[in-house]
Amino acid sequence: MNYFSKYFFVICLGTLLLLAGCSGEESSSGDSEDASSFPEKPVTLIVPSAAGGGTDSTARALADATEEHLGESIGVENKEGGSGATGMTEGANAAPDGYTVSMVFVELTMLKHLGVSNISSDQFKPLGLVNLDPAALTVPADAPYDTIEEFIEYAEEHPGEVQVGNAGAGSIWHIAAESFAKETGIELNHVPFEGAAPAVTSLMGGHIDAVTVSPAEVLPQVESGDLKTLGVMSEDRSDIMPDVPTFEEEGVDATPVGTWRGLVVPQDTPDEVADKLEEAFLKGAEEDEFTEFMDSNGLGLEIKDSEEFEQFMQTESDFYGDIISDLDLGNNE
Repeated sequence: MNYFSKYFFVICLGTLLLLAGCSGEESSSGDSEDASSFPEKPVTLIVPSAAGGGTDSTARALADATEEHLGESIGVENKEGGSGATGMTEGANAAPDGYTVSMVFVELTMLKHLGVSNISSDQFKPLGLVNLDPAALTVPADAPYDTIEEFIEYAEEHPGEVQVGNAGAGSIWHIAAESFAKETGIELNHVPFEGAAPAVTSLMGGHIDAVTVSPAEVLPQVESGDLKTLGVMSEDRSDIMPDVPTFEEEGVDATPVGTWRGLVVPQDTPDEVADKLEEAFLKGAEEDEFTEFMDSNGLGLEIKDSEEFEQFMQTESDFYGDIISDLDLGNNE
């Protein structure tokens, strides 16, 4: 190879290396630009329950209130089944790009302990909590007890005879009643239904003696005078039933139990993307249209940011893990 050929080869090689370096810089810059420009297309919000229910209506109301803050439309997809396990599993396995958000509820911290699914809060990156509702002990208006203490006394005199409806074996409302029974030493007959609504209908028909569901799920019947709520299993009184005492106020040392709803994304979602989603959804949760929806439907508005929500879910998981073990509700096969 002569001098000029060698010189030409060196020039070409240097040019190629320079172009390769520029290409790498552009690629790196492009990745950063992709995150900074998020979102660039509609976002899907997975709801792990059937259309028309409380979780579904809450998700749709929140999505509508959040779109203006996110700058893109938010489409809701219902993926019901397995007490929420089906939809939550799909959400956990979605591409971690921010375009799939999931609404999750209390069962996320219970299903693994119950042995019915491997899904857990560890598989998600939390965005925030938007709702919290306690369990409430509700009975027919003509029941022979008007207070928690009188209910306990009646149950002690009629062990195993008091039928308490719930939303299915292992559901939050089942665990609420089991927890109450364990802490007070009474024996209840737990009757499972396909949801809270059928249980309340059965109570109205006189087929069972009580339910332990949220205040919102019995509010119309309580207001009509057909049912009465004896107490709520929370630290504070319910905003929609301010005259109903807490269990603690009635002298019952019952651990607060209830349902909640929050938002998460797959664990590997970039922090920058998750931060944008958190900001948008929590702003949406503070919009008048959403707060009015929650108020008109008797749903408790409880807002926690991502860090608070993460700690909250861990506490819930520890609590339900202990109580499910104590009550021997898990699938040990």
